[in-house]
Amino acid sequence: MNITATHINLYHVCRRELWLHANGIRMEHTSDVVAEGKMIGDTSYPERAERYTEIEIDGVKIDFYDARNRVVHEVKKSDSVENAHIAQVKYYLYKLRQHGMEDATGIIEYPKMRQRESVELKEEDITAIKGWESDITDIVSGNTCPPVIHSKLCRRCSYYDFCYVEEESD
Repeated sequence: MNITATHINLYHVCRRELWLHANGIRMEHTSDVVAEGKMIGDTSYPERAERYTEIEIDGVKIDFYDARNRVVHEVKKSDSVENAHIAQVKYYLYKLRQHGMEDATGIIEYPKMRQRESVELKEEDITAIKGWESDITDIVSGNTCPPVIHSKLCRRCSYYDFCYVEEESD
């Protein structure tokens, strides 16, 4: 299985969504939240596409890589799942390191909040990432979908109706 940064992000947010996504059940196209996030990413830094490079390594696509300064730039709508964003950027840095691009760092940008988060890959992160990859492989190759997580994030998720189709509303 080719693990992507999306898999890493979903692993840290919802293992059910990870399984559904990896098994071809996609709902993102129905989500206003996803559309808004894409619009923020596309319009917040319009000059970025000219200055930075888009690269793909082992199926992992990094939209904005500053090769001169060795910095991955990742744009996110909000910090509501910041740990997943950090994990995603660490995965980018891990993949870069695997291909000889040492000492790269990352910046997560939250334009609506006017905040930035610096990200570095540490040795202990590499051990954690290998564990994430193993867990992700086990989850997505499983025959059953993981259970609903009942998180406050669920209400805004593009899979909400799918997950709660049989649940009574409040």
